[in-house]
Amino acid sequence: MLSIFKREITSFFTSATGPLALLLFLLVNGLVLWVFQGPFNVFDYGFADLSAFFMVAPFVFLILIPALTMKSFSEERKLGTLELLLMKPLPVWKLVLGKLLGVIMLGIIALIPTLVYVWCITALGTETGNFDLGLVLGAYFGMILLLLAYTSIGVFSSSLTDNQIVAFLLSVILCLFIYLGFEAVSGLFADGIVTLFIEDMGARAHYKRMGRGVLDTRDVVYFLSLSCFFGYLTVLQLNQRA
Repeated sequence: MLSIFKREITSFFTSATGPLALLLFLLVNGLVLWVFQGPFNVFDYGFADLSAFFMVAPFVFLILIPALTMKSFSEERKLGTLELLLMKPLPVWKLVLGKLLGVIMLGIIALIPTLVYVWCITALGTETGNFDLGLVLGAYFGMILLLLAYTSIGVFSSSLTDNQIVAFLLSVILCLFIYLGFEAVSGLFADGIVTLFIEDMGARAHYKRMGRGVLDTRDVVYFLSLSCFFGYLTVLQLNQRA
């Protein structure tokens, strides 16, 4: 599993895909938050906090993660190397886990430079350093869990086809539905209890709670369960080819 993990990290940084995807993530966030005028611009927002960043980042990840995961198994299938991987004395679940951890690590690497935003916000406040650290840490933790869910969906999508573009589009659609779809469906119901139940089936409701600094085990379990579910589907898909 460790060799698969190292291989994924190495392959991303020895090709143009990884660095360009990470640069795009930072560039889009930077432009939206600090340059382009609008509701997400920190200066126009009027408050020295990172709520705008935590609202924008999930949508940028909707493109970044599928771009990083689309070749996880699609490329292996196209090149004919997937069968060679499956023939190795390595359980399929470890192969999947190695791929997952590789992409997750890249996502975390993409988040590290955004810690500069925290420093900028503390400097922009009325009193230097006057910000809610607990809220920021909770939001970052929620983002990492959302990243985990997106990655598991992306790797699953990649296991279904040998076409990277198809894998990318399928991953974007599934991630978008998981994040926003249930919230949209809940709007069709007038009953408050039913609405809340359907909203809680989507990732956005759990992410928003964590973004407010509320660390509830139910939210953590939701993201872990979602990731395990798609990871399990990936293992089943690969076992059919073994």
